[in-house]
Amino acid sequence: MSQMELIILLCAMPLLFAQGIFLFIDAKKRGSYKWFWGIVGLINFPSSSILYWLCVIMPDRKRSGKLRKD
Repeated sequence: MSQMELIILLCAMPLLFAQGIFLFIDAKKRGSYKWFWGIVGLINFPSSSILYWLCVIMPDRKRSGKLRKD
């Protein structure tokens, strides 16, 4: 492994770990498969967060009526 690959890996690991923790905590708060979203958050960045937003947060906002009507 080259030095550049090691630097990229050391920068990517905290991002993935933080994303996984955030998705786990938020999914736990919303009651939406916390372990699934935590593990998915560890796989890639940022598409896991985008997918979580589309599948969990948007429907939750629509249900509670928090979306702004233009």
